[in-house]
Parts: sequence; C-alpha cells; structure tokens
Amino acid sequence: MSRVVVIGGGAVGIATAIELLRDGHDVTILDPGPPGGEQAASYGNGTLLNPSSVVPMSSPGLWKKVPLYLRDPLGPLTIRWSYLPSVLPWLIRFIKAGSSAAKVARTGRALAPLLADAPTLHRRLAEEAGVGDLITRQGVLFAFPDRAAFEAESLSWRVRRDNGTQWLELDADELRQREPTLDRHYTFGILVEGNGQCRDPGAYVAALARHAASLGAAVVRAGATGFRIEAGKLRAVTTREGEIVCDKAVIAAGAWSKALAKAAGDRVFLETERGYHVVIADPGVEPRYPVMPSDGKMACVMTPDGLRLAGQVELAGLEAEPNWRRAEVLLAFARKVYPGLRADLSMDNVKVWMGHRPSTPDGLPVLGLASGCADVVHAFGHGHVGLTAAAMTAKIVANLLAGRTAPFDLAPYSATRFR
Repeated sequence: MSRVVVIGGGAVGIATAIELLRDGHDVTILDPGPPGGEQAASYGNGTLLNPSSVVPMSSPGLWKKVPLYLRDPLGPLTIRWSYLPSVLPWLIRFIKAGSSAAKVARTGRALAPLLADAPTLHRRLAEEAGVGDLITRQGVLFAFPDRAAFEAESLSWRVRRDNGTQWLELDADELRQREPTLDRHYTFGILVEGNGQCRDPGAYVAALARHAASLGAAVVRAGATGFRIEAGKLRAVTTREGEIVCDKAVIAAGAWSKALAKAAGDRVFLETERGYHVVIADPGVEPRYPVMPSDGKMACVMTPDGLRLAGQVELAGLEAEPNWRRAEVLLAFARKVYPGLRADLSMDNVKVWMGHRPSTPDGLPVLGLASGCADVVHAFGHGHVGLTAAAMTAKIVANLLAGRTAPFDLAPYSATRFR
C-alpha cells in the first residue's frame, strides 16, 4: 500500500486518516496544531450533525443585501470594507451560485449524499475511538416566531424535503412541551429527528486522532508548504522543516488549502467564513434540544462545558484580528432565546472563540483528484458542513486512493468547476 500524507488534523483529515489506515496505507497526519485544538474550525462549530443541511448560504436576491453586510459590522453576515477588494471575485461567484431556485436545488441534490446518515457514521467512528457518548441523535429543533416566518423560508425547506428530510411541525403548545426553556415569542417549531449532535467536537477529533495513532498513524506538527512532483508523480510533501517522502497526499487543510491546491495544479475559489462562538458555563438553563432560532441564525446547544452559541459569518480573511463584539452579539441574543439564562453572568462564565470555515462560492466542497497530479486528492472547502460531511468524505477519499468506484457522482465537487 501507499505512503500517504494527510495534510490537516481537523475532522475531515483525521476521519480520512482512519479510513486510509483501514486500507493498509502508511499514514502521516500533518498539521501545525494539535488535532482537536482551538485552531481548527471543527473545534468551534455548532456541534450539529445535520443531514438536513443541504441548503447553501447563497440564495435568490442575496445581492440586494450586500450594502447592508458592508454597513453593519455586527450583523449575521458582514464584510469588512478593507477586505472587499480581495473577496470580490469570490463574492460575485457566491451571489451567482444562489441566484435562482434551480441553482439552490442543484446544490442541495449534490450535498445530500455527502451528508446522508451522518449521525450514524460518526457514532461508529466515535465508538471505535471509545467516545460513543459524544454522538447523540435526539433531533434538532428549528424555532420560529410564527408559522409565517417558517413559510418565508419555503425554498430552503422545499430543498430539504426534496432531499429526504422529514420533520414534525409543532404549534406553540407542542413547542413549549418539547422545549420549555425557549422564550414564548417562539410559537412555531420544526423538529428534524434525523439530525444529531457531536456534543464536544474538539474532544471528538482529539479522540479520533488518538485512535488513528493507535492504528499506526504518525502525527507530525508542521505546516505543509507544497509538493515535490517529478514526471507527474508525487515524491514528497514539503514543509518549512523539510520534506516528508510519500506516494500520495490528501489536502484537508481547511481554509488554508487554497495555495496547496494551486501547487497541485488547481485554481480554486476558497474563502474563510470567520465564525464565532460563546460558551456559557453554568448558564442556569439546560435545553433539551439543540435549537436553531430563525431570527438568530445560530446554533444554541448544550455541551459538556456549558451552553454554546455558534454562528455568524464574517468575510475578513485569514489574518485580520477577531472582532469580539460579534461574540457579544451572540451572548446578548442568548437572552432572547432563553429568558431563564442567569442574570448575574460575568465574563468569568463565558469563553469566546473565532475560527475559519473553509468556504467555496457555490457551497460545495472540493473533493477529487488534483488536476496536476493524480497522486494528490482534494478534500476541503466544506463550509458549514465540515463536521457533518467528514465521515463520508473520508470514505470517498479512501475509495479514490484505492481505485474503487465512488458511491455517487463526484463531478459537482471537482476543482475543475472553477475554470
């Protein structure tokens, strides 16, 4: 079997390493940070494992909102003025990708098989790693002020339904019985029982990394800078500390994958959607369900460390300093969702975080063989569904390196779509 370097120690990279080890490959995991560490997008996400997350961020009419995104630095989606020239080519493609209902539906159809049955796939991985209790499948509750607010999102729910999502509709009384901690201004709910949760993504990825190491993977703390390719064959992955000789490589470096993809022969449009979260220790409430409030565009979930509120999209690049006022917005909104939240909260009870979602304009990951060298496989750009899609992505990468047929058409994910 091959010597494979997996570049990236996040959820996608570690799950991929495990699948490659099953096939008998000699695997090295390469990442400058610790697997499961706070530097990784998978550490700080909203914890949800949602097969229903087939709806892309871009939607018809989005272009009308761009001036608002530029004016409001604390809105659910914002663009820093200083970064606008850099992000503009990506942004134009982003707007075009969701410019019609047909395009949104096409993206939904492409995402559906990548996310299908994600809670089950992750539960199997977690049990192998000895942390099966971290994966639950109690469902996810979408809360709306009223039924009209739900119907205003008819396109996204139609795309979900057309791709197999089933749900229960809850009136005000049923919603209160299911989730008594919610504020009473929410009078309509959608319960998607097929969705699940990874209660602590950082601990989960760290446990998977330990499991991979127990199966024989080497974990190297360094950042990849490129490849040594000779006569079309991969000879090594290069780092600032030297080369790692290998036969195959997987690019799973998240938001840092763009330059590596270029080195492997593909120009991709990849941006960081900077996301924020706050975790409130001892919040005074303990919701029964993970909740997605329609008026907040965030995930509100219980974790072992407390109540996590995760969300927001900030386009500002990899280097800009965090705007921690955005975390304060999440904290303030928590009181609108959960009126029973402790009144005496202090910053001693709150931890804030910012990380980098790797996002393509069309909402689809880059997944497949590199154009410049078939020994390199792309596995990045999952945006908001990286954790959910990690288990299936890992299986696809293993199939590609083994020459096995993919379980579904990978053409929508090809890097060549950006040409």
